[in-house]
Amino acid sequence: MFFDLDGTLVDHRSAVWETIGQIIQAAPNATAPPEELATLWWTLEARHMREYLAGQCSFAEHHRRRLRSFLPMLGEPIPESPGLLDAWITEHYLTVFEESWRCYPDVKPCLEALKHLPHGPRLAVLTNGDPEQQRAKLARFGLLEYFEAVLTPTDLGAAKPAAYATACRRMRTDPAQAINVGDMLESDVNAAALAGLTGIWLDRGIDFVTGGPSPTADETVPRIEQLTDLPDQLAVTPAFPERFSVSPQTGQRI
Repeated sequence: MFFDLDGTLVDHRSAVWETIGQIIQAAPNATAPPEELATLWWTLEARHMREYLAGQCSFAEHHRRRLRSFLPMLGEPIPESPGLLDAWITEHYLTVFEESWRCYPDVKPCLEALKHLPHGPRLAVLTNGDPEQQRAKLARFGLLEYFEAVLTPTDLGAAKPAAYATACRRMRTDPAQAINVGDMLESDVNAAALAGLTGIWLDRGIDFVTGGPSPTADETVPRIEQLTDLPDQLAVTPAFPERFSVSPQTGQRI
Protein backbone atom coordinates (compact mmCIF):
# COMPACT_ATOMS: atom_id res chain seq x y z
CA MET A 1 0.00 0.00 0.00
CA PHE A 2 1.31 3.43 -1.00
CA PHE A 3 0.61 6.66 0.84
CA ASP A 4 0.90 10.12 -0.62
CA LEU A 5 2.65 12.53 1.76
CA ASP A 6 1.71 16.22 1.33
CA GLY A 7 -1.95 16.76 2.06
CA THR A 8 -2.28 13.16 3.23
CA LEU A 9 0.21 12.71 6.07
CA VAL A 10 1.50 16.27 6.52
CA ASP A 11 -0.44 19.53 6.08
CA HIS A 12 1.70 21.10 3.37
CA ARG A 13 -0.78 23.76 2.28
CA SER A 14 -1.19 25.27 5.76
CA ALA A 15 2.58 25.31 6.25
CA VAL A 16 3.08 27.22 3.00
CA TRP A 17 0.33 29.70 3.85
CA GLU A 18 1.75 30.32 7.32
CA THR A 19 5.26 30.84 5.95
CA ILE A 20 4.27 33.16 3.13
CA GLY A 21 2.08 35.14 5.50
CA GLN A 22 5.10 35.89 7.68
CA ILE A 23 7.22 36.83 4.66
CA ILE A 24 4.57 39.21 3.37
CA GLN A 25 4.10 40.86 6.76
CA ALA A 26 7.83 41.58 6.84
CA ALA A 27 7.79 43.24 3.37
CA PRO A 28 6.87 46.94 3.75
CA ASN A 29 7.44 47.64 0.04
CA ALA A 30 5.16 44.91 -1.32
CA THR A 31 3.46 45.89 -4.57
CA ALA A 32 0.24 43.89 -4.13
CA PRO A 33 -2.24 42.99 -1.36
CA PRO A 34 -1.33 40.04 0.91
CA GLU A 35 -4.01 37.75 -0.55
CA GLU A 36 -2.75 38.35 -4.07
CA LEU A 37 0.85 37.72 -3.07
CA ALA A 38 -0.02 34.49 -1.29
CA THR A 39 -1.92 33.25 -4.33
CA LEU A 40 0.99 34.19 -6.58
CA TRP A 41 3.44 32.18 -4.45
CA TRP A 42 1.19 29.13 -4.60
CA THR A 43 0.88 29.51 -8.39
CA LEU A 44 4.64 29.83 -8.78
CA GLU A 45 5.21 26.80 -6.56
CA ALA A 46 2.96 24.67 -8.77
CA ARG A 47 4.55 25.97 -11.99
CA HIS A 48 8.16 25.44 -10.99
CA MET A 49 7.46 22.16 -9.21
CA ARG A 50 6.15 20.84 -12.53
CA GLU A 51 9.44 21.92 -14.13
CA TYR A 52 11.40 20.07 -11.44
CA LEU A 53 9.30 16.92 -11.86
CA ALA A 54 9.80 17.09 -15.63
CA GLY A 55 13.55 17.08 -15.10
CA GLN A 56 13.97 20.64 -16.38
CA CYS A 57 15.72 21.89 -13.23
CA SER A 58 17.04 20.76 -9.86
CA PHE A 59 15.03 21.07 -6.66
CA ALA A 60 17.20 24.01 -5.58
CA GLU A 61 16.75 25.70 -8.95
CA HIS A 62 12.98 25.35 -8.77
CA HIS A 63 13.15 27.42 -5.57
CA ARG A 64 15.37 30.00 -7.29
CA ARG A 65 13.00 30.34 -10.24
CA ARG A 66 10.10 30.90 -7.89
CA LEU A 67 12.03 33.54 -5.99
CA ARG A 68 13.09 35.44 -9.12
CA SER A 69 9.43 35.94 -9.98
CA PHE A 70 8.30 36.67 -6.42
CA LEU A 71 10.89 39.09 -5.03
CA PRO A 72 9.91 42.01 -7.33
CA MET A 73 6.35 41.70 -5.99
CA LEU A 74 7.79 42.15 -2.50
CA GLY A 75 9.59 45.26 -3.67
CA GLU A 76 12.96 43.58 -3.20
CA PRO A 77 15.88 43.25 -5.65
CA ILE A 78 16.73 39.88 -7.15
CA PRO A 79 20.15 38.60 -6.02
CA GLU A 80 22.40 37.89 -8.97
CA SER A 81 24.10 34.72 -7.77
CA PRO A 82 22.44 31.37 -7.12
CA GLY A 83 24.16 31.27 -3.74
CA LEU A 84 22.47 34.46 -2.59
CA LEU A 85 19.11 33.18 -3.81
CA ASP A 86 19.69 29.95 -1.88
CA ALA A 87 20.59 31.92 1.24
CA TRP A 88 17.37 33.97 0.97
CA ILE A 89 15.30 30.80 0.56
CA THR A 90 16.94 29.17 3.57
CA GLU A 91 16.69 32.20 5.86
CA HIS A 92 13.29 33.58 4.93
CA TYR A 93 11.38 30.56 3.65
CA LEU A 94 12.69 27.10 4.53
CA THR A 95 13.43 27.82 8.19
CA VAL A 96 9.89 29.04 8.85
CA PHE A 97 8.34 26.46 6.52
CA GLU A 98 9.94 23.54 8.33
CA GLU A 99 8.81 24.92 11.69
CA SER A 100 5.26 25.09 10.28
CA TRP A 101 5.00 21.42 9.33
CA ARG A 102 2.09 19.70 11.04
CA CYS A 103 1.21 16.01 10.96
CA TYR A 104 -2.52 15.36 10.65
CA PRO A 105 -3.88 13.88 13.90
CA ASP A 106 -5.40 10.85 12.16
CA VAL A 107 -2.08 9.63 10.72
CA LYS A 108 -0.49 7.71 13.59
CA PRO A 109 -3.75 6.09 14.75
CA CYS A 110 -4.27 4.83 11.20
CA LEU A 111 -0.74 3.48 10.84
CA GLU A 112 -0.92 1.80 14.23
CA ALA A 113 -4.21 0.16 13.29
CA LEU A 114 -2.75 -1.12 10.02
CA LYS A 115 0.34 -2.42 11.81
CA HIS A 116 -1.78 -4.50 14.16
CA LEU A 117 -4.03 -6.06 11.52
CA PRO A 118 -3.45 -9.85 11.42
CA HIS A 119 -2.53 -9.67 7.73
CA GLY A 120 -1.81 -5.99 7.36
CA PRO A 121 -0.39 -4.55 4.13
CA ARG A 122 3.20 -3.58 3.47
CA LEU A 123 3.43 0.21 3.49
CA ALA A 124 5.47 2.70 1.46
CA VAL A 125 5.32 6.44 0.87
CA LEU A 126 5.05 7.50 -2.77
CA THR A 127 5.58 11.23 -3.16
CA ASN A 128 6.57 13.71 -5.84
CA GLY A 129 8.57 15.77 -3.35
CA ASP A 130 12.31 16.12 -2.77
CA PRO A 131 13.67 12.98 -1.04
CA GLU A 132 15.66 14.79 1.64
CA GLN A 133 12.81 17.13 2.57
CA GLN A 134 10.15 14.40 2.52
CA ARG A 135 12.18 12.04 4.70
CA ALA A 136 12.80 14.92 7.10
CA LYS A 137 9.03 15.41 7.45
CA LEU A 138 8.47 11.75 8.20
CA ALA A 139 11.35 11.68 10.67
CA ARG A 140 10.05 14.80 12.44
CA PHE A 141 6.82 13.03 13.32
CA GLY A 142 8.20 9.55 13.96
CA LEU A 143 6.59 8.06 10.86
CA LEU A 144 9.58 6.50 9.09
CA GLU A 145 9.35 3.31 11.12
CA TYR A 146 5.95 2.46 9.62
CA PHE A 147 7.14 2.38 6.01
CA GLU A 148 9.36 -0.04 4.14
CA ALA A 149 10.36 2.65 1.64
CA VAL A 150 10.01 6.34 0.83
CA LEU A 151 9.83 6.58 -2.96
CA THR A 152 10.39 9.87 -4.80
CA PRO A 153 11.10 10.88 -8.41
CA THR A 154 14.79 10.90 -7.52
CA ASP A 155 14.57 7.26 -6.40
CA LEU A 156 12.33 6.03 -9.21
CA GLY A 157 13.40 8.20 -12.14
CA ALA A 158 9.79 9.30 -12.65
CA ALA A 159 7.08 11.30 -10.93
CA LYS A 160 3.45 10.35 -10.48
CA PRO A 161 1.58 9.20 -12.49
CA ALA A 162 4.39 7.41 -14.36
CA ALA A 163 5.89 6.45 -10.99
CA TYR A 164 3.04 4.10 -10.08
CA ALA A 165 4.24 1.27 -12.29
CA THR A 166 7.86 1.82 -11.29
CA ALA A 167 6.95 1.89 -7.59
CA CYS A 168 5.11 -1.41 -7.90
CA ARG A 169 8.13 -2.99 -9.54
CA ARG A 170 10.40 -1.58 -6.83
CA MET A 171 8.17 -3.05 -4.12
CA ARG A 172 7.79 -6.34 -6.07
CA THR A 173 4.02 -6.16 -6.10
CA ASP A 174 1.40 -6.56 -8.78
CA PRO A 175 -0.44 -3.24 -9.42
CA ALA A 176 -3.71 -5.18 -9.22
CA GLN A 177 -2.85 -5.99 -5.59
CA ALA A 178 -1.66 -2.47 -4.72
CA ILE A 179 -3.51 0.46 -3.20
CA ASN A 180 -2.62 4.14 -3.33
CA VAL A 181 -4.06 6.46 -0.68
CA GLY A 182 -4.00 10.21 -1.27
CA ASP A 183 -5.88 13.47 -1.01
CA MET A 184 -5.80 14.50 -4.68
CA LEU A 185 -8.59 12.91 -6.68
CA GLU A 186 -6.93 13.09 -10.08
CA SER A 187 -3.27 12.38 -9.37
CA ASP A 188 -3.63 10.07 -6.35
CA VAL A 189 -6.79 8.16 -7.22
CA ASN A 190 -7.79 8.36 -10.88
CA ALA A 191 -4.20 8.22 -12.14
CA ALA A 192 -3.43 5.30 -9.84
CA ALA A 193 -6.48 3.46 -11.19
CA LEU A 194 -5.29 4.04 -14.76
CA ALA A 195 -1.99 2.43 -13.77
CA GLY A 196 -3.82 -0.66 -12.52
CA LEU A 197 -3.79 0.12 -8.79
CA THR A 198 -6.78 0.77 -6.54
CA GLY A 199 -6.94 4.42 -5.53
CA ILE A 200 -8.54 5.41 -2.24
CA TRP A 201 -9.42 9.08 -1.99
CA LEU A 202 -8.77 10.80 1.33
CA ASP A 203 -11.28 13.64 1.08
CA ARG A 204 -10.16 16.16 3.68
CA GLY A 205 -12.85 18.59 2.53
CA ILE A 206 -10.50 20.94 0.68
CA ASP A 207 -8.99 21.01 -2.79
CA PHE A 208 -5.21 20.88 -2.30
CA VAL A 209 -4.53 23.10 -5.32
CA THR A 210 -7.26 25.75 -5.10
CA GLY A 211 -8.08 25.71 -1.41
CA GLY A 212 -11.76 25.55 -2.32
CA PRO A 213 -14.25 22.75 -1.67
CA SER A 214 -13.34 19.20 -2.60
CA PRO A 215 -14.04 18.15 -6.19
CA THR A 216 -16.94 15.88 -6.96
CA ALA A 217 -16.09 12.22 -7.43
CA ASP A 218 -17.92 9.38 -9.08
CA GLU A 219 -19.81 7.28 -6.55
CA THR A 220 -17.68 4.27 -7.45
CA VAL A 221 -14.49 5.94 -6.17
CA PRO A 222 -13.42 4.51 -2.80
CA ARG A 223 -13.55 7.49 -0.43
CA ILE A 224 -12.71 8.15 3.21
CA GLU A 225 -12.92 11.41 5.17
CA GLN A 226 -10.14 10.59 7.62
CA LEU A 227 -7.31 8.12 7.66
CA THR A 228 -8.70 6.32 10.68
CA ASP A 229 -11.48 5.12 8.34
CA LEU A 230 -8.93 3.33 6.16
CA PRO A 231 -8.82 -0.07 7.94
CA ASP A 232 -12.59 -0.44 7.53
CA GLN A 233 -12.38 0.69 3.89
CA LEU A 234 -9.86 -2.07 3.19
CA ALA A 235 -12.47 -4.66 4.12
CA VAL A 236 -14.47 -3.68 1.03
CA THR A 237 -11.59 -2.79 -1.28
CA PRO A 238 -11.27 -5.06 -4.35
CA ALA A 239 -7.47 -5.18 -4.17
CA PHE A 240 -7.73 -7.11 -0.90
CA PRO A 241 -11.02 -9.01 -1.04
CA GLU A 242 -9.69 -11.91 1.04
CA ARG A 243 -6.88 -10.50 3.13
CA PHE A 244 -9.21 -8.00 4.77
CA SER A 245 -12.41 -10.02 4.92
CA VAL A 246 -14.29 -10.35 8.19
CA SER A 247 -14.98 -13.67 9.87
CA PRO A 248 -18.72 -14.17 10.38
CA GLN A 249 -17.98 -16.20 13.51
CA THR A 250 -15.69 -13.78 15.33
CA GLY A 251 -16.25 -10.46 13.57
CA GLN A 252 -12.46 -10.10 13.36
CA ARG A 253 -10.39 -9.40 10.28
CA ILE A 254 -8.71 -12.47 8.81
